Amino acid sequence: MDRERGSRGVAGRAWPFFAGAALIMVAHGLQGTLIPLRAALEEFPTAATGAVMSGYFVGMLAGSVLSPALVRQVGHVRVFAALASLASVSVLMHALFVEVVFWTAMRVVTGFCYSGMYIVVESWLNQQATNRTRGRLLSLYMVTMFAGAASGQLLLNAADPSEFDLFLLVSILVSLALVPLLLAARPGPRPRRAQRLTVAELYRASPLGVVAAVLTGLIHGGLFGMGAIYAREIGLEVAEVAWFMAFVMIGGLCSQWPLGWLSDRFDRRRVMLGAALVGGAAPAMVALGLAEPAGTVAYAMMFVLGAAALPLYSLCIAQVNDYLSPRQMVGASGTLVFVTGCGLITGPLAAALALETMGPPGFLFCLVAVHAVLAGFIVFRMSRRAAKPVEEQAGYVPAASRSSTVLIELAAAEGRELAESDDPGSPPEPDPDPGPDPEAGARARPGG
Repeated sequence: MDRERGSRGVAGRAWPFFAGAALIMVAHGLQGTLIPLRAALEEFPTAATGAVMSGYFVGMLAGSVLSPALVRQVGHVRVFAALASLASVSVLMHALFVEVVFWTAMRVVTGFCYSGMYIVVESWLNQQATNRTRGRLLSLYMVTMFAGAASGQLLLNAADPSEFDLFLLVSILVSLALVPLLLAARPGPRPRRAQRLTVAELYRASPLGVVAAVLTGLIHGGLFGMGAIYAREIGLEVAEVAWFMAFVMIGGLCSQWPLGWLSDRFDRRRVMLGAALVGGAAPAMVALGLAEPAGTVAYAMMFVLGAAALPLYSLCIAQVNDYLSPRQMVGASGTLVFVTGCGLITGPLAAALALETMGPPGFLFCLVAVHAVLAGFIVFRMSRRAAKPVEEQAGYVPAASRSSTVLIELAAAEGRELAESDDPGSPPEPDPDPGPDPEAGARARPGG
């Protein structure tokens, strides 16, 4: 009872952060569908639209590297205010200058700003969390993220995408996100300078975790970057496009915890394999003509895609966490963000190329192909190494592919806490790496 009251108390004190995060995600969800839809209305070439959408992820990756240094220099409040203001302006610029190169540049700016704002919000969340409350706060945060993004998609129906109004609405939402966070007036913790594991070191520790993170980024980037274009190509109206994209987030929200529960009780790689196969089967049925690519079938396909594909990133984090010490996971978080970001950048470009060369089925075949490669690599790794005992696995904690290094560290810490709590009579295992060691990654335990 005391624990529940304590969790509710911390969640109550953290409401400004949840409110600000919700407004950011509503704006993000709306803008992420509005931009490609407006690009289609302006008759941008499909490949050019892919480049525009990739720009966001380029900025996001740059923000994940540069924003922590900005926060250390001038503080959370100033960085968040500056980035929110810049993001608010950049979305309005889309409506003023309709040109491919300019839009791509503005998407880079937007991605940089959103990435920095996520780091600030998630750092504040980290400051509020304790061992007792971390799990509840993370769960509330992820529900806020998914619900906000889905709601943002539906706001596409609020006005005509060919007009200025929706761009103005996004700008208003980003500006409003400032209010609860600035009124909270709580200084956030300074981001740490962590010794980052190289990609090679992380791959030696968990080959599957690294490859799956890249491929998951490809799937998410293609899905969110070009999903709205595909929807228009198959003849959906604006209101239908909004629901089409919203069902991805609804599916992801519904499946996070069931898949997490399964991954904590069985070989995690089998759960990842099942998600990859289901995620590939849904678009394959439509691409092969086994189901009509419209109406209820289109919504069902996107729900299944979201349910299978969105939890994959959380499974990647848990898979990596299974083979690293807590200190190593701090260094691995930045590398995970980097490799996932590379996939996110490539995803819209690959999906756009497939759409341009093969038409609407090309988008589906692109998703099927990436899911198939992921499933094949999982099977390969399962043949190369025995499963890690379930009792030694870290716990699953939901996260999103746009998460900052702060949230990955939080999820990793909560995953280890969950694993240790399964046997409350046993003390936590000591950290095998008790002190700072720049070569920690080289000694990471080889894994699946």
